[in-house]
Amino acid sequence: MSQSSPPGKNKAGLSVAGYSIYYMAEKDARHAAWRILNRLDRGNKTLDRLLDDFFKERDIPPQRERALFYALVYGVLRWRGRLDWIISHYSKTPLNRIDPEILNLLRLGLFQMTGLDKVPISAAVNTAVEMAKSVAAPWVVKFVNANLRRMAREHQTVRFPDRDSRPVQSLASIQSFPEWLIARWLQRYGLNETAALCEAVNRIPPITLRTNALKSDRDGLIEALSHDAEEIRKTDYAPDGVCMRRPLKPIAEMASFQQGRFQVQDEAAQLVVTLVDPRPGERILDACAGFGGKTGYLAQLMKNRGEIVALDVDDRKLLQAGAEMSRLGVSVVQTLFHDLNDPLTMGRAGRFDRILVDAPCSGLGVIRRNPDIKWFSSEEALKRLSLRQVLFLENLAALVNPGGVLVFSVCSTEPEENEDVVNAFLNNHKNFVIDDGPGGLPCKAHGFLERGYFKTFPHQNRMDGFFAVRLRRVT
Repeated sequence: MSQSSPPGKNKAGLSVAGYSIYYMAEKDARHAAWRILNRLDRGNKTLDRLLDDFFKERDIPPQRERALFYALVYGVLRWRGRLDWIISHYSKTPLNRIDPEILNLLRLGLFQMTGLDKVPISAAVNTAVEMAKSVAAPWVVKFVNANLRRMAREHQTVRFPDRDSRPVQSLASIQSFPEWLIARWLQRYGLNETAALCEAVNRIPPITLRTNALKSDRDGLIEALSHDAEEIRKTDYAPDGVCMRRPLKPIAEMASFQQGRFQVQDEAAQLVVTLVDPRPGERILDACAGFGGKTGYLAQLMKNRGEIVALDVDDRKLLQAGAEMSRLGVSVVQTLFHDLNDPLTMGRAGRFDRILVDAPCSGLGVIRRNPDIKWFSSEEALKRLSLRQVLFLENLAALVNPGGVLVFSVCSTEPEENEDVVNAFLNNHKNFVIDDGPGGLPCKAHGFLERGYFKTFPHQNRMDGFFAVRLRRVT
């Protein structure tokens, strides 16, 4: 353990005095969760990336510890706003003057009391205090101990803002969202629908899979998975989707996964790919391919005939996408490294019958799966992302064959990343029009289309929030 400054209080308020917490045994779920939350606060990586790196760096903990670890990380992030409201009622030190690592300890302890009914309150308090002893001065340890013990006795008596007179503050604290996001949702949806949206986003979603029709059918996959999860059902709208709850083993250890019979993919994302309506023998560009989730479905719908170029700016993702295609038995995909902040030339890529641009976005439509997003997004970021999305479309437009299709998609329900992007693009490209036909969208999902805009919402459709539009090049 290292010490870069003497223990005690500095001008910033509560401090861990420079101690490093990272010597601790990572198989302890609470220590590991604390580490992830602290790393996330530094803002360098998303939660998904941190978790991926974490389990590559060290042995995977036992199943029981792993389940608690995930419950703690996702639970604290999902309910951080509510936890902070309660903590602020007991801490004499304002939250913005508490060292972030100590504040995460308080959140972890309080969440175990309020969100995990199988954890004894004494264990929640005592483990947090012991962790504090490893990194902080004695007076900080006393601060953690006193506050957690008082919250253990009294947290149920804390009053929240009145919903009618202070709707923004009420929903932000009770449902655990930043006030700026609640304010814009209230303006757009009204009080009751915003409350319903918050409640839906806070529910733990099922794991949604997509059958790989090159190797299986949906009924066969459900039968094969029957011993791997406690609950399995077909998705409501996507024809190849399967929802699974309470898996009995990690996805990667399931025989059906190892055999390439499915990919993990939300129902809304599956429907976006059907909107592309790819045909066997066509030439398709998946312009922001990432790890290959939509790429695999494109190949499946093309019956593994034709050509797909999977493009991304991240070499690591492209390597994993290539491995994923091998697992799925897909042979028509080639990968291409390119930064779409710069135009992709016809000489390098050629032209395409269809292009899917699943553009980088705020991710505000997938908060239920990635609760860290709501704490690290902002209205300023929405504006920056919107400009980038328009640029990506600009840099790809010339590669669409006349009569071809350009599908723009984001996992966001915010207007800046939805209609505003489409309007900005169409204003400069009169040779494209919105194609308001359903394409290959299943009949059950036609109701998600309005004036050519495809939209889904967690509180209305039991799936992630997505936006997509199909643009056709007319000349």
